Amino acid sequence: MASKLEALERWVDEVAKLTRPSHIHWCDGSDDEYQALVQQMLQTGDLIELNQQTHPGCYLHRSNHADVARVEHLTFVCTQTEEDAGPNNHWMAPNEAHGKIDALFDGCMQGRTMYVIPYCMGPIDSPLARCGVEITDSPYVVANMRTMTRMGAAAQTRIEREGGFVKGLHSTGELDPERRFIMHFPEELSIKSYGSGYGGNALLGKKCHALRIASWQARSEGWLAEHMLIVGIENPQGETHYVAAAFPSACGKTNLAMLIPPEGYRQDGWKVWTIGDDICWMRPGSDGRLYAINPEAGFFGVAPGTSAATNANALASVSRDTIFTNVAVTADNQPWWEGLPGTPVTDWRGRPYDPANGPAAHPNSRFTVSAKQCPTWSPKAEDAQGVPISAIVFGGRRPSLVPLVLEARDWTHGVLLGAAMGSETTAAATGEVGVLRRDSMAMKPFCGYHYGDYFAHWQSFDQAGAHLPKIFHVNWFRKGRDGKFLWPGFGDNLRVLEWMIARIKGDAAGMETPIGIVPAPNELRTTGLNLDAATLGELLDVDHAGWQTELAAIGDYLHSFGKRLPKSLHVEQQRVASALAQAATASRQVAATS
Repeated sequence: MASKLEALERWVDEVAKLTRPSHIHWCDGSDDEYQALVQQMLQTGDLIELNQQTHPGCYLHRSNHADVARVEHLTFVCTQTEEDAGPNNHWMAPNEAHGKIDALFDGCMQGRTMYVIPYCMGPIDSPLARCGVEITDSPYVVANMRTMTRMGAAAQTRIEREGGFVKGLHSTGELDPERRFIMHFPEELSIKSYGSGYGGNALLGKKCHALRIASWQARSEGWLAEHMLIVGIENPQGETHYVAAAFPSACGKTNLAMLIPPEGYRQDGWKVWTIGDDICWMRPGSDGRLYAINPEAGFFGVAPGTSAATNANALASVSRDTIFTNVAVTADNQPWWEGLPGTPVTDWRGRPYDPANGPAAHPNSRFTVSAKQCPTWSPKAEDAQGVPISAIVFGGRRPSLVPLVLEARDWTHGVLLGAAMGSETTAAATGEVGVLRRDSMAMKPFCGYHYGDYFAHWQSFDQAGAHLPKIFHVNWFRKGRDGKFLWPGFGDNLRVLEWMIARIKGDAAGMETPIGIVPAPNELRTTGLNLDAATLGELLDVDHAGWQTELAAIGDYLHSFGKRLPKSLHVEQQRVASALAQAATASRQVAATS
């Protein structure tokens, strides 16, 4: 199934001459093609059949033990000038990068099949969607791209009609960590990845295209490509408000995307609809609102910790037609990871399970599954025009200082909240406690250009006639003096979303603080929660002195982006700092006279 588009044919020929495959296969995305790939991988051992009675259509893939995660230090943004890539990216000059990686690609597909994968990020008929073609020598990548994107003949037809596409070239190579690079060329709309078979390094439609390249496209075309979930909250009156939310890793992103309302809310008629769990593309509509699509068609989710207690919807999603990567296996050949009942007999590397070897499932083990299998999946995910966004939420893991929920006073303040967001490390993660890592908009590893320009692009949406979503910041992870979480989290996070919707509709007054608006007394519904007034007060407390230190640190962080940082963010940081200083002075005066 060669292409009618000369540019695509020419590129495929060039790659074939460089990599010298034994065969070339143009992927059509059909069921027959997928089943043939599965059978091929079962024969080669690239896939292992799981228990077809309990998990029909499910298979296990074990990757090389040195190839289990993203490799940020080997991931480059290759713009003509280093300044355009920014301090938030590793940079390499395009000519040097092409030379370095093309030398690795030279002859790398000898004896292998070269797969040509036309794909569409987003609904196939959506004006917000963008297309790409990935060339790979990995049938595992083909199978995953079929689930994660709209892949095959329909995508190729759109590419041939439009004439343009993002080029992605991938080879597993020798899976040698010393011969591994992930190169992005935003000005060329191209990606080259060598030496890894791991998801984000090999499924080039995912982080490489949908964030690093798309963020560059979005800036030039007037939209936003963001590391955000999209969830719909339907109230008892039948109104649905769509929320886009950005969190760094380990902050409950997938759980929020598939949230199960507390029992009382379910009885009242509240419903939650999943549009996407990872990536969000937004652009202004004719009415001035932001409309969003999920460019992905599937979930590439972290398995460990996914359980009936934490995320029953995700667990239900993966009961059939799922590819599991680097999980453990039980005696009756079911997939297993920490958080599930039962006992593993074989670990993620295929060895008899021994706790001395570490976790049974790799901590970054994954499942790849169609989004349509999620019990809360919304058909609106296929809407060509996207869904209107009522609120944008930023959040991080902060054991102190940051309130449970905070509303920005306007768009610029919201951009500042997003730019300043971050998470504090735990002893389990790094051996150091309380080290704050800024991760602006949760895009630090994924923004394909200078963060200063990125913040300016966010600011550019604040124009006359725009009806922009309200911006909030949340922190589910605040702890009390006993070291325990103050907020129950999980399904009860809907209580916070309910307050946000009340603010959007004008049904809640809120309470002004120097750092933003928090819920006024009795505005946050706590019925059915074992949460006293003192604990709620602690969750919403604003420590003026602590925040003065935080604002100074935010100022230093913003300063690191130099002249490209929009002046409006400096001004906003100074405004908040000044409000805090005044509040702190007033508090001291009250204390002195009482």
